[in-house]
Amino acid sequence: MATSVDARINDELQALQAILINGYAVKDENGVPRAIETLIHPSTADKKEEQFVCVTLEVILTPDYPESSPEVILRNPRGLDDKLVNEIHKKIKEKLDRHVGNPIVFELIEIVRGFLTECNLPSGQCVICLHDFVNGDVFTKTPCYHHFHSHCLSKHLINSKKYYDEELEKLPNWQRSEAIPYKQTCPVCRCELKFDVSTLEQAPPPVDSINAPPFRLTDELRALQDRMAAQLARQIARGGVVGMGDEGPPLLTITTAADKEQEAKASSSAVKPPKVEPRPSTSVEPAPEPERQQCRVPYRGFNRRAKPGRRERGAPR
Repeated sequence: MATSVDARINDELQALQAILINGYAVKDENGVPRAIETLIHPSTADKKEEQFVCVTLEVILTPDYPESSPEVILRNPRGLDDKLVNEIHKKIKEKLDRHVGNPIVFELIEIVRGFLTECNLPSGQCVICLHDFVNGDVFTKTPCYHHFHSHCLSKHLINSKKYYDEELEKLPNWQRSEAIPYKQTCPVCRCELKFDVSTLEQAPPPVDSINAPPFRLTDELRALQDRMAAQLARQIARGGVVGMGDEGPPLLTITTAADKEQEAKASSSAVKPPKVEPRPSTSVEPAPEPERQQCRVPYRGFNRRAKPGRRERGAPR
């Protein structure tokens, strides 16, 4: 039997339906709402191209909600580092502590949306160059909401296309025609991209890369290199590194009849009789096999019943 639902929850869901329309999802159990989930973007009017960050808000309702505070989870933050996510959690907790006993899902959505609007710029690092996003950087947001310096993304796409062409040249002609065409992909999630590389190339390099001090090998880095070299040598000695000291099977090649004939001639001329190694002597010699006596009786064969001495019907005498 379905459990009765608090009227305040039904009123809140109707309000969310009127405001968000289809921008949220309700997870229920036996007709009782258990969680509300929505994807939140910053407020930029109708300019979706200026929405650089987003996060999924999930509000898990307690059995006696709204008399007790729900559990709030922020999932898949895009363009937000851990510091900003923790600040959002802090504001949400303060709101929950002050409004126990009242429906609060819509107010939580507004808190997160307001925070994203104030911080509508990617934070953290570019995964290609590992430099932070700072003022003055020219960056690009992908359709999958990942952010990169435009300069770095252009280098990544150029090198990936170059690597594709090099691997394609290694294939025989019959495999090239069946190869999958090259596609731009996101360095993080491998989603398909479509960018004009020449336009990305015009962007300046990251500000931090220009102002960064020249590299200097410190004692700490030198010690780290020594530890990593020792670890690599230990892994190679134990056979734990693929491609190091392991010749492996030869690569698959496509040969013609003439190639096979030439290879057969070369192998026949280079074949040498195998060298017989003497067997090691042991203290216990094996017993000699008994001499077999040769049968002097003429062989008559067998019939279908496997009885000697009788020929099949119609067999020649």
